[in-house]
Amino acid sequence: MTDTTRRAVIFGAGGAGLAVALSACGASDGDDTTVSAGQDGSQGGQSQSQAAQGGGELAKTSDIPQGGGKVFKDKDVVVTQPAAGEFKAFSATCTHQGCPVSSVSNNEIVCPCHGSKFSAKDGSVTNGPAAKPLAEKKITVSGDSITLA
Repeated sequence: MTDTTRRAVIFGAGGAGLAVALSACGASDGDDTTVSAGQDGSQGGQSQSQAAQGGGELAKTSDIPQGGGKVFKDKDVVVTQPAAGEFKAFSATCTHQGCPVSSVSNNEIVCPCHGSKFSAKDGSVTNGPAAKPLAEKKITVSGDSITLA
């Protein structure tokens, strides 16, 4: 085998491997339906997307503690109850470096990566290094049901 042929084979194999790796990485980017199955085990195309964008129940009001909240990683939303009967929702992605927030306590949303904290009332930064607030998300509270609007 000549050097040119070896190089061509190695380059061709490397290019094919790169194509496979790239297609594997892109297979589920931004597609909630492949990432998480429904509670019934189905991977229901539109119903999962609709639930992520609104229309499906996110939580019961009793699931969200006063002064605290709950993070829904699969929906990229954190729902808080800063005061009795007042529910708010924000992006669950920290504005500092994109880490998912992990918890809510004492009316603060906490990002575990670098210690940023955000107000459960309005999403504003209460402790850096994040400099921008969490984006507010629209929710609807009807009876004891909370849904993304």
